[in-house]
Amino acid sequence: MKGNLEPANNSLNVLIVDDVHELLILGLREVGHNVLYLPKANRTEVLSKIVDQDILVVRTKTPIDAEVLGAAKKLRLIARAGAGLDNIDLTLATELGITCTNAGEANSDAVGEHTLGMLLMLLNNLGRAHAEVKRGLWLRAANRGIELAGKTVAIIGYGNTGKAVAEKLSGFNVKVLVYDKYLKDFGSKNVVESTWAQIVQEADILSFHVPLTNETKFYLNQALIDQMEKPFFLLNLSRGKVVNTKDLLQGLDQGKILGCALDVLENEHLEWHNLEEKKWFERLINRENVVLTPHIGGWTKESYAKISQVLLTKLLTFR
Repeated sequence: MKGNLEPANNSLNVLIVDDVHELLILGLREVGHNVLYLPKANRTEVLSKIVDQDILVVRTKTPIDAEVLGAAKKLRLIARAGAGLDNIDLTLATELGITCTNAGEANSDAVGEHTLGMLLMLLNNLGRAHAEVKRGLWLRAANRGIELAGKTVAIIGYGNTGKAVAEKLSGFNVKVLVYDKYLKDFGSKNVVESTWAQIVQEADILSFHVPLTNETKFYLNQALIDQMEKPFFLLNLSRGKVVNTKDLLQGLDQGKILGCALDVLENEHLEWHNLEEKKWFERLINRENVVLTPHIGGWTKESYAKISQVLLTKLLTFR
């Protein structure tokens, strides 16, 4: 099922079931492809429309599982408008000869900047101080911050976003340790290629930038927290299930985790939280050393367009 995306009539059927910048739609139509744009499509609509599609473009709301792949009789390419591929059954797609691609390089700068913003907000109590001043409170001593300079920042995962974070940190006079078990010989003047033992011993700040896989699910758990030799600040801008929320809260209660900044949650559908998840969320939002944002790290106005531009290039050059 893999192969050149330029059939004899030079026209392919492309189904887009999530919101994307119009330049992707216009670019595909300009070369003669048939684009069906259904950004609000539900599962029933996806299943009914996927049958005769050559290309499927998704973001995160649509799980591409066995049922969807089974209904896709002609599908040759799945394009993820973003970085993570965890909503796609990659094993089955590979077995069916369907190529999967993403646009991870398109929003790495956005995630890098958001990481730095969340880190500085966390260290300097910016959220709390802002809220207090708006309530007429001028509490200087209570909001004394911690300088980033001189700290050791450990980046876990050195893909597009991990590299972007390291680059943004280069002007802050910090030591940057990087751990990525799948890469070698990537150290430079700005980053130290590190062992896990070195991370455990030296890190003041732990920042996760890994894809969600069976291997990385609940990467941050009580066992890892116990390994860390120093109390540390935690950032997660990858996927919510990389962090075990229950263990995170215990680490915060124990003081082993000094504070955390999360752009993602274990369950981001707040309205679907079960009783236990509601209790966890309540505990998170009531802590002054927790900073939360609604999975917007890679979702800037600029990255919105960049993602579609990167995907357009990949779709038009796929062989």
